[in-house]
Amino acid sequence: MTDRVVLCMRWGTLYPPVYANVLYNAVRDHLKGDFRFVCLTDDPVGLDDGIEHYPIPDLGYSERHWKHGAWPKLGVFLEDLYGLTGRALFIDMDSFIVGDLGRFFEEEAPFLAICGGKDWRRGRENPNPDLASGVFAFDIGHEPQIVSAFQADPEDAFDRLSLEQRFIQDRVRNWSVWPDAWVISFKRHLCRPLLVDRFLPPRDPDPETAVVAFHGDPRPVDVLANDGHNWATFPSYGKSPVRWAREYWLKYGGEEMVAAQDRLRG
Repeated sequence: MTDRVVLCMRWGTLYPPVYANVLYNAVRDHLKGDFRFVCLTDDPVGLDDGIEHYPIPDLGYSERHWKHGAWPKLGVFLEDLYGLTGRALFIDMDSFIVGDLGRFFEEEAPFLAICGGKDWRRGRENPNPDLASGVFAFDIGHEPQIVSAFQADPEDAFDRLSLEQRFIQDRVRNWSVWPDAWVISFKRHLCRPLLVDRFLPPRDPDPETAVVAFHGDPRPVDVLANDGHNWATFPSYGKSPVRWAREYWLKYGGEEMVAAQDRLRG
């Protein structure tokens, strides 16, 4: 059986270690059989013992690569990534794992990612999808041209494309979109329409959903407090808590974060 590796990445202070720990615990609950969970990070302090960790490969990033977009993700495409082998599933730190992940390793396309942007809802029906890098799968070491193209001129890559996911789409050999229901957007798929969202909470994920992506605003931490405060801003906003999200964090080891949000908002 091909090795299965779940990858995540964190740097700076926006996502404290508890995010990686909650993600790890949720993955363990939704991925049967053997796998390795690897976090590439600039600070491993606070990570659970079951999480393997390595430094984020430095491909020659400038300050703006670290602060705008998620350019450090390109390091996962090194031909030799700390000796890891097999099939990798990269998952952003602000994702909720709510369904079976085994199927993500069974899709045979060489590179799979989210159909992002305004066309996320169209998914596989979209003839010209925009790649979003929140959840993607690839064979480790098989896309080194992405790294070499970036290293040839890092500043030009930023100037031309501004986001790492656009650069990946520009340089990956070919890519496919996840089945529509597998990875969904909290804002685009679960939040209610404008004005209705003032009276009805976001929907629960459907049974066939495996990953709910919290991209942009709000972040997961914003919807946990049990106090009814407004989260996010017009036109994407609602009232806390989002019950299923709060229960998820409590289940997978985020009790202290939930309690901290309750105190902060109390």
